[in-house]
Amino acid sequence: MRLKTCELLGLLFVTVLDLSGCLQTTVRPDEGSTVTVSTELPLEQCAVCTVDGDNDVQTSCKSSLTLVPEVEVKVLFNCSEPIEAAYTVAITRTIECTKDSCSPPTVKTQPDILSEFTRTFTWELKAPEKISVGLDILGDGLRETSEPCPDGFQYSVATSKTNSKTQYCRGGSETHLDLPNQAEVSLRVKPNTQADVLFQTSAGPLKGRTMVTTVDPSATVVISRNPDELECDVCSVGGSTPDCSPTEKTLTNVENLSLEFSCPKPQDVYSMKMKKTIECTESSCTPATGEIDPDLFKDFKRSLTWEISVPERTVLTLDITGDGLKEMSAPDQCPDGYQYSVSTTKSDGSVKTKIYCSGGTESRLNLPGTTTVTVEAPKGGELDKTIFTVKAAPRGGRMMFVHPDPDTIIDIRSVTSDPECSVCENKTPKQKCYSDGLTLRAHRNISVDFTCPRPQDVFNVEINREIDCTDTSCSGNIVQAESSLFPDFNRTYTWDLKVISTRVFQLDFPEAGMRQIPNQETCPDEHTYTLVTYLRTGLATIGTFCSGGTVTTIQVRYKGRMSLQVPGDKKLDPVDFKLSVGPVTSMVAIVKVNLPRGVSETDFITPNYPSDFPDDQQMQWNFIVPGMHNYTMHFLDHTAPECLNNEVVVEYQKENKKVTKVSLIDPQPADQQGNFNMVLTNCETNRTLQGLTLKHRVSVKRSGHPVLCAVDLTKYQGVSLQLETVGSDPYCEISIDSKVEKKINVAAGTKAKLSFLDCPNEDVRLTASEVIGCQNLASCSSTLLNVPKLDSCLPMPLRSFTWHINIPVDSTIDLTSPAGTLRQSVPGQECNSSVSLHVAESDGFSVGDFCSKGTIQKVQVHANISITSTARDFKKTKGPFLNVSFSKEIPETIIYHVTPAMSSPTLLVTPNWPQGMRPFSTISWIVTLPSQYQALVQFINVSQPKCSDRHTSIKVKMLGYEEEIMSRREDEKAEELLVQESFYLNMSNCIPEAGQFGAVTKIVLQKKTNLLAILLGLAGALLLLLIVLAVVCVITKKKKKKEKESSIYIGKGNIFRPGDRHFTKTRAENESHVYASIDESMVYGHLLGDSTYGDSVQDGFKGMQVDSYQTFTGPTDVDLPVIKEPDPEPERDQYRTFLDPSETFIPSRPRTPIDRQDSLGFQDRRMVDNELYTFKNTGDINTIRLSGVDMEPKPPVDDILEDSL
Repeated sequence: MRLKTCELLGLLFVTVLDLSGCLQTTVRPDEGSTVTVSTELPLEQCAVCTVDGDNDVQTSCKSSLTLVPEVEVKVLFNCSEPIEAAYTVAITRTIECTKDSCSPPTVKTQPDILSEFTRTFTWELKAPEKISVGLDILGDGLRETSEPCPDGFQYSVATSKTNSKTQYCRGGSETHLDLPNQAEVSLRVKPNTQADVLFQTSAGPLKGRTMVTTVDPSATVVISRNPDELECDVCSVGGSTPDCSPTEKTLTNVENLSLEFSCPKPQDVYSMKMKKTIECTESSCTPATGEIDPDLFKDFKRSLTWEISVPERTVLTLDITGDGLKEMSAPDQCPDGYQYSVSTTKSDGSVKTKIYCSGGTESRLNLPGTTTVTVEAPKGGELDKTIFTVKAAPRGGRMMFVHPDPDTIIDIRSVTSDPECSVCENKTPKQKCYSDGLTLRAHRNISVDFTCPRPQDVFNVEINREIDCTDTSCSGNIVQAESSLFPDFNRTYTWDLKVISTRVFQLDFPEAGMRQIPNQETCPDEHTYTLVTYLRTGLATIGTFCSGGTVTTIQVRYKGRMSLQVPGDKKLDPVDFKLSVGPVTSMVAIVKVNLPRGVSETDFITPNYPSDFPDDQQMQWNFIVPGMHNYTMHFLDHTAPECLNNEVVVEYQKENKKVTKVSLIDPQPADQQGNFNMVLTNCETNRTLQGLTLKHRVSVKRSGHPVLCAVDLTKYQGVSLQLETVGSDPYCEISIDSKVEKKINVAAGTKAKLSFLDCPNEDVRLTASEVIGCQNLASCSSTLLNVPKLDSCLPMPLRSFTWHINIPVDSTIDLTSPAGTLRQSVPGQECNSSVSLHVAESDGFSVGDFCSKGTIQKVQVHANISITSTARDFKKTKGPFLNVSFSKEIPETIIYHVTPAMSSPTLLVTPNWPQGMRPFSTISWIVTLPSQYQALVQFINVSQPKCSDRHTSIKVKMLGYEEEIMSRREDEKAEELLVQESFYLNMSNCIPEAGQFGAVTKIVLQKKTNLLAILLGLAGALLLLLIVLAVVCVITKKKKKKEKESSIYIGKGNIFRPGDRHFTKTRAENESHVYASIDESMVYGHLLGDSTYGDSVQDGFKGMQVDSYQTFTGPTDVDLPVIKEPDPEPERDQYRTFLDPSETFIPSRPRTPIDRQDSLGFQDRRMVDNELYTFKNTGDINTIRLSGVDMEPKPPVDDILEDSL
């Protein structure tokens, strides 16, 4: 369709541009111009076609089209890509010159030809021999550049078709070019850019170049022409006639010699090579430096060579000046054009060459003999005057002292042929040297001398030890922890092991085990172990092993060798395997394998693989399969031999199970469980054919089923879950939505499908968190912290629950306990409750650990916090755990409200104890004391920092008072003090330069002393004492006046009965109860019996004491009823102002009521119905109200004291 469209357009327009990628135009190249139009795209995508005929019939389409000069042709461009970028146009012309002129004299372009495309105009110059073509640049001059030209005009000049091009842009100072025959000048023009007259041409004799040079006698300079370049003669002008050569010129020991070149730019045609020699003795070189004239042929390509000769057994040291060198492994050219080549010739004539580039780290080269150093520099390249310095010295050998252990053989063997390096034993004159190697057997100090400085490049070392075992044990340790012998050589440690022919020697590997690899391969840690056994049929390789695998034990029958290969640049770090004597067996070897848990695949090969397994031999593998895992045996590769006797059999053995025998091609066990043994038995084979080989793989996978749990957190606002594997079992897998993770976070408000495979509950830690926040204080409401009930499908217990509480900047978080109070876990007073709460700021800074029922009423924090609750079992622990409310901003960071306990001291610790407080932070304790108590404040542990800004502060003042009763800085000691009332303790931190600020404060409550109560008590006791003494004195005086005692006896009944009306007045209105005196002898006289008062007194209280109160027993002549009075109960824990008279030194007397029972309006029920109204018990008074007097009871003294406290 496109072609047809273009054809239709071509009928209407001679030149038309179509946006679809079609262009038809008419082209007529100028005379002498060759125009080539081409595209690099495939023909089916882009084509250039010629159109011919009256109907513009398309005749030919090609990828490239060359147009004939002065012939008009219609050209059609058809392309699926934009045509401006799809096609290029090359226009070539020739400038023909004679000895004095050129045609055309003015070089023009054909500006309108195919201007829609990028065009390249090229002019080829042709001139007679030794004729130069001159081009005068019209318009702006040219400037040499390597960058694209911004105006779209790119010039390039080449002195020949094989030479590199020099690029120019317009706008420079270059206005004339002299070019030789076969030079090319080109101009590349962007699309739709007009170019017209460019140059004016001229011809004339070729102008050469003359230069003056000096070459010192130690150097030989050869200037040679590249045969591919233009002819250019070089002539030395020093005699009567010039000495000319068209190809090369050799210069030595010349000074200010003029060289004339017949070409204007000989540096493009010729290159310079210089050679110098340096001769060295065993201790010095002449000259000692590689020097050049940096400006000698600087604009030529230069090759500078120094040949350094040395005596035998002499080494050289080259110190490279300037930047260091780096060795190149391939003969690639150095990017900057500077290349160093160092060739060393050995005594046998062999040459070793190394190539270096500049910009590396090697600045010193140690060379063993005659050396050639070559430096190649690009045209115009800068070189230092001194390229290197050289030193010579006798070839330093290397000496070491060796002391082989008993039963140890050290074999030093050359691995490369180097006539310059030998190994020698003993010292001169008895020294013996060997170029192929040396074996050391003697158990003594031996000096080993190498005649080269790096013998490790020539020799390898094998250290062999023989260990013979008895029937039950082997002597000696098989592996030393470290060996200092030949540490930088390639080493092979071998142990030749031998037991009696019917037994095996057993190698037990450490817990990491060993891994079998294909024979002849190298382990990643470059410690490669190989185990072989010696059979009657020859040597058999049991296998090659690396550290870290499933093989735990290998048993080999009779005799074998264990070897360890370590490269010279590797420190020896062997596996510490143990050697012992094993049981009797017919097997060649027994390999014990402990297969790992989880999904795994482990490969094994038969001895000698891929070569043949020995005839008539057996090999056994014992596999330990982890529980709840299935194994499958795969035979990856095997070859079956031609058996002459018996057959190849594979046996599978299980404990208490029947042996299963199969062939190599039978199905092998799959998806089975339990430990098993595999025994491979070979037959007698036809050794002319392929023998038995087997490569097998044991794959293991889990057979357990995962525990699934679908978690739905959409029903919990702000709650998220975190799960993490913390156990030692690496095969415990937890996954979320079928993706295995080490840590899982179930985001708040989402659902997730969790899976737990082979994970004990204690190996997975489950935590949960909830975010609580509000935007402003008005919207913040109190919250009780409860742990929500999580999905029951979670198999593991909840370890902790964390609430993240975020508040506005101008708010404070208040924490209180629903149980009433909080207790902070401090040293010596740790929480031991079932639930503990860790409170920390959002950055992890600890506020404290708390539990319930303590001395803290409230904690206020002016920051975002997290509260982490841990419990023994959240299912058995009911919340709420804390009450969180919000209040206005506080000036401190944290405030603790504390009411100290009376029963024990209270400890206050700073946040983050025992670490320090946050810099520039302030905390406070508001301590409320009980009534009638004071506090002893002791600072028992204070750590002070060295402050860089401000000071730390400890302040104490009583609540409601502005005056501070204590204030201390970091350089002042805080002493204990006694605070009388509730107080305020404040601590502030500085910006510490060193150390931390923290404190532990102890508060002990003490009861205040009530001086008034003590004084009143003393005064009352004194008054009572005076009254008692006065009464005693009065009674004594009256007794002396009386000669006869008498008493009144009232037989029974009360002295006053409720019906008696003896007194018309009340007790308050009459004095019936007042006696002027009492004649006690008359009142109690009938009770005295036959005794007289005087006799009784003289008898010294032999009878009853009549001047003290005694319980009445009735008449002496009759039997009286016995009243048993209970023992009085002791009065305890009561405050008594006066002592009981019975407890004092005063003789007993009748109890005289001193309280409200002295009123006649009351009767004491303790009194019995007898003549004396004695008390039937000594208990508390139990009164009966008889009158309205003294209705209001007085409070007891103890109650008054308690209320005052």
